[in-house]
Amino acid sequence: MAVLDAPAEKPGRIKSFLKLVAIEHSVFALPFAYLSALTAMRVDGGRVRWLDLLLITVAMVGARTFAMAANRILDRRIDARNPRTANRELVTGAVSVRTAWTGAAVALVVFLAAAALLNPLCLVLAPLAVIPLVVYPYGKRFTNWPHAILAIAQAVGPVGAWLAVTGTLDGSWPAWLLGAAVGLWIGGFDLIYACQDADVDRQIGVHSVPARYGLRFALHASTVAHVVTFALFIWFGALVGFGWLWWIGLAFTALAFGYQHVVVSPTDLSKVNRAFFTANGFVGIALFLFALLDLTIRLHLHP
Repeated sequence: MAVLDAPAEKPGRIKSFLKLVAIEHSVFALPFAYLSALTAMRVDGGRVRWLDLLLITVAMVGARTFAMAANRILDRRIDARNPRTANRELVTGAVSVRTAWTGAAVALVVFLAAAALLNPLCLVLAPLAVIPLVVYPYGKRFTNWPHAILAIAQAVGPVGAWLAVTGTLDGSWPAWLLGAAVGLWIGGFDLIYACQDADVDRQIGVHSVPARYGLRFALHASTVAHVVTFALFIWFGALVGFGWLWWIGLAFTALAFGYQHVVVSPTDLSKVNRAFFTANGFVGIALFLFALLDLTIRLHLHP
């Protein structure tokens, strides 16, 4: 008598939701929030405030989870028409729209609660931080440059982390430099990532730089964005007084930037995901680790 295979167990709603929002991608933004926060702590007395770091982590993950959930909900019909995204959880039914909205609402509440626990300024500015997170999914419907909206959304993290530590806008100029660098970094890569969908976007009426101006222009624009990103990292390091360890980290960053622009070309987009997950993950983690060593050894950051 043949033994029938047991049906595969479906993942739970929470697990499916976490997959929907790609929770593991928080690794890209968190290191720069930590870098900004620790630099502010060095300026503001030189001691690590662990509760602040915990609340910053909660706020960052909450904001990013809300943003991703809202993006997936608002884009689910567009995703269904694109073969690359047609297997996303809201399209296949693995996650219901109701579950996604519930998860987004919970994440938003978590973000606002963390902001309130940090300081009054963070709470007052938190709604402003939410605006680009909501506008971004709509950007591809009315502008050829939705990548710029994403850049603004990503720039908020380092600025918010600095304000979470200091509670004031005074002296926050380094955070704005770092925020601009991070925004251009992510926005520049989004130009590369969008090249995968250029043909489909033209067919279904989705706006993007690659769809409107072509792959070659998009890749050149990405290169310019990352050159400016690197210049801003240099400016930030010089402004806050980082030492040689920071500059070694920047050298590795330059190699990672160069790698992702070498492996992706208008005629070969097969390594876009490798550039995204490998190179960009490396940039955030490596630069943060070298900065942390520099802060600890040279700038006297104490636990």
